[in-house]
Amino acid sequence: MIRTSLFVAAAILGVATVQAADIDSYKHSIEQWQAGRVERLTAPDGWLSLIGLEWLKEGANRVGSAADNDIVLSAGPTHLGVVTLAHDGSMRIALDKDSGATIDGKAVMEAVLVDDLHAGADAAPTRVSFGTASFYVIDRDGRKGLRVKDTEAPTRKHFVGIDAFPIDPSWRIEATWVPAAPGETLEMGSVIGTIDKYPVPGKLEFTRDGKHFEILPVIEVPGDAQYFIVFADRTSGKETYGAARFLYIDPPKDGKVVLDFNKAYNPPCAFTPFATCPLAPPENRLDLRATAGEKNYRGSHR
Repeated sequence: MIRTSLFVAAAILGVATVQAADIDSYKHSIEQWQAGRVERLTAPDGWLSLIGLEWLKEGANRVGSAADNDIVLSAGPTHLGVVTLAHDGSMRIALDKDSGATIDGKAVMEAVLVDDLHAGADAAPTRVSFGTASFYVIDRDGRKGLRVKDTEAPTRKHFVGIDAFPIDPSWRIEATWVPAAPGETLEMGSVIGTIDKYPVPGKLEFTRDGKHFEILPVIEVPGDAQYFIVFADRTSGKETYGAARFLYIDPPKDGKVVLDFNKAYNPPCAFTPFATCPLAPPENRLDLRATAGEKNYRGSHR
């Protein structure tokens, strides 16, 4: 385990003051984290497998790859079936008799569709599968949409890898934790125009290049073991993805939190147009160049 004091010394006196073994150990841990990040991203069901995000209208929605459907998929049978969205937000699917599709792995013709918001923390939304592709329903501020995935998605097959700044231990910062007032929240917009409020557990304060900075983490999902940070900085839209980068932190210990910008990573929207990513709130737009973590993706989803 690398002691925080080593990194404080590195930031003040230069990395050369830190023992080579400690630097090597730290860099190795970040390289392992980066490898895990790529593994999750490129998994058969990972973000790179997205091929569509199709919003449902109230009533009957004919779904399939043929042009005469209400929702035209880029993969699958010509006529998959009909998804019916009721006024109360409940949904059902009736499959076409020749679709060859399954619902949660079962060869049934009709079923209730449970979206990702209402599936619960220990359950998954209803998945409709057809060939190498599948979809499930997401709920975003009351809007229901089909999130369509395909293990053969071009974004997955032609993934060109992740570029990152050189690993720099000085960007592993020990920040001071300031607890939030009860009920404090943070509003975050998204790329699809929604605005969500998240609970704020506290504030991080840190110093970089002699300047004071503050950043607000949120509780993304109640019960999460880590806090979630959506931030932008002066590299955003230049070396790094313009809308935001993401970062997770452990809860505070003895009033301190490790804020490691070497683990800052791109949101799914950097790789696919079919995600619904949050945008960095004004409170988390840092007036500094965070030259650590992931850079812009070299590939294209246009």
